[in-house]
Amino acid sequence: MEASVSFSLKSSYLTRKDSNFGRKYTGIVRASSVQLGFERGQTVNLIDLTRNRVSIKSRNPPLKISCCHKQSAGTEIHNSFDDALILKRKAQEVLPYLNERCIYLVGMMGSGKTTVGKILSEVLGYSFFDSDKLVEQAVGIPSVAQIFKEHSEAFFRDNESEVLKDLSTMRRLVVATGGGAVIRPVNWKYMKHGISVWLDVPLDALARRIAAVGTASRPLLDKESGDPYTKAFAKLTALFEQRSDAYPNADVRVCLEDMASKQGLSDVSALTPSAIAIEALLKIEIFLAEKVAVRNS
Repeated sequence: MEASVSFSLKSSYLTRKDSNFGRKYTGIVRASSVQLGFERGQTVNLIDLTRNRVSIKSRNPPLKISCCHKQSAGTEIHNSFDDALILKRKAQEVLPYLNERCIYLVGMMGSGKTTVGKILSEVLGYSFFDSDKLVEQAVGIPSVAQIFKEHSEAFFRDNESEVLKDLSTMRRLVVATGGGAVIRPVNWKYMKHGISVWLDVPLDALARRIAAVGTASRPLLDKESGDPYTKAFAKLTALFEQRSDAYPNADVRVCLEDMASKQGLSDVSALTPSAIAIEALLKIEIFLAEKVAVRNS
């Protein structure tokens, strides 16, 4: 189900000179009433940033998530009801520790930030936002790839930082960030207002996912010819080397390789989004409980 979301950003202004156009862009990220669509039956009004209010009116049925469970040797069952209960129970345990803080998902492109983020927002009663989509809405260009083409990566990063700055003033949000958001220290400053979660996925699995759907929407990958998997893996490896020191800044790490190993799976692709969401909630709970313990000691 699609929903209309009214998102009022603060009046944020950027003034920069783009060498490709030889002119200044002023007020690019000002968005007085950005209309977004996302897969939740909610209307979300974010109209008073100074009071950090989020008004949510839910109109959709309970979340149904499909996940595999081993019942006996060689037998698997699918039980969306059980998985929904597990997620909801864990979410209720985590909520008191969260204290309405936002959750920021970081990770390489294709790591599942949007999919997992929407599940987390459902079970926590939070609202979900994709920072890339917010930048697209703010600058009035329909895709990140087009923003890169018409302007530059630096232009996109400037606007991305402004969006994260505005989001950092809010409460009860799950935010899927762009893969490169971690490279700017100022973005970590904004995300530290909430809880940051790194979805750590092996590069070969990411390359397979991206090759399967194509690279047209991935401006950092859609420049070279050749086998889709090979070029995706090579570029992802180079990007990860640039960001490898940044991702560990996250408060929580969800390592899919470790998860697969514990479950006896040979491929992380066998992990379901709901299983990853449950692991994220567990890691968040542990992280926040430890902070409380330290503070009270």
